[in-house]
Amino acid sequence: MNPPLQFPGLEAVQLPARPVHLAIGMFDGIHLGHRTVIESAVQSARESGGLAAVLTFWPHPSRLFQPAAATRMMLPVAAKVHLLAQLGVDAVIAQEFTVAFSRITAVEFLPFLQQHLPGLAAVYVGENWRFGHGRTGDTRLLVQQGRQHGLAVFSAPRVNYDGDPISSTRIRGLLEQGEIELANTLLGHSYFALGRTGPGKGLGRRIGFPTLNLDWAPELRPRYGVYAVRVSGADEAVALPGVANYGVRPTVEQTGEPRLEVHVLGDCPFRTGDEIVVKWKHFLRPEQKFAGVEELCAQIAMDRTEAGQRLGFNRA
Repeated sequence: MNPPLQFPGLEAVQLPARPVHLAIGMFDGIHLGHRTVIESAVQSARESGGLAAVLTFWPHPSRLFQPAAATRMMLPVAAKVHLLAQLGVDAVIAQEFTVAFSRITAVEFLPFLQQHLPGLAAVYVGENWRFGHGRTGDTRLLVQQGRQHGLAVFSAPRVNYDGDPISSTRIRGLLEQGEIELANTLLGHSYFALGRTGPGKGLGRRIGFPTLNLDWAPELRPRYGVYAVRVSGADEAVALPGVANYGVRPTVEQTGEPRLEVHVLGDCPFRTGDEIVVKWKHFLRPEQKFAGVEELCAQIAMDRTEAGQRLGFNRA
C-alpha cells in the first residue's frame, strides 16, 4: 500500500500529466456513503490510466461561519489520508477553508479547479453536495457547468441504513453515546485512533497492567469509557487484542484533559515513540471513579477478561 501524494492546498499541487479523477467532499469519517464517491473515482482512474485524487477541506466550514457552534471533526487529516491510502487514492489535497476560498462562486468553482489541476477529467461528489459562495451550487448546476467546461461529473446517491441516510452527523452522535458497534457498521470500517505512543507515569506497569499512552486529541471526543480494541502498527499487518480506557482517569488524577491508554492482551511489541493504530470494537462500560487503586485494579482485571471474551482472545 503506497501512501498517496499529499498537498496542503490546490496551489501546491504538482501531479504527473495524466487525467485526474477528483472526488470532492469533507469526507469526515470516510463512511459507506463517502466510499461510493471515492471508489467511483478510483475505479474510473484505473480504467482510464488516470490518477485518483481527493479534494477535502480543513477545518470544517462551520468553524469559519459559526465558531461558537462549530462541527467537531471525527478524523484529523492524517487519519483521513491513512484510510484513503487503503482505498487506492493516488493524491490527497487538503484545502484550507478560508474566507477567500469561501467567496469563490458556484460558476467560478470548476474553472478554479481547472486552473490548478490542468489534467482534470472528471469530478465525483455525493448527490447532496453543495458548493460555491453561500452554498448556492448543487449537483444539477455542477453537471451543467461540467458540460460547459468539458468535464464529466458523477453524482453518487446517498446510502441508507435502517431507513435513514448514513451521514457524518449521525455517526458523530453514535460515538458520543458510546454506540461504537453501530458507528462501525455505518462507517464500513472500525473507528480508530492513529498516533504515536508517549511516556506515561508508569502507574499501569506498577499495578500489573502496562499501557500504551497514545498522543491523540480528536476534535470530536467519543464517550469516556472502557473499550475492547485491536492494536496494530501503522501498516496494520498484525492486529493484537487489547482493552483501552479513554477519559480523564478520575481515580488517579484530575487532569481535565482526556487520554487514551491501551493495554495489550498478551505480549506487547510496541514501545514509546511507535506509531500505532487503535481500532475500537466494543464499548464495555463508562469511565467511573473508584474508591482507590485496589478497587480500580479489580475492575481492570474484569475489563481485561471481558475484552478478551469479546475479541476471542484465549490467554492460554
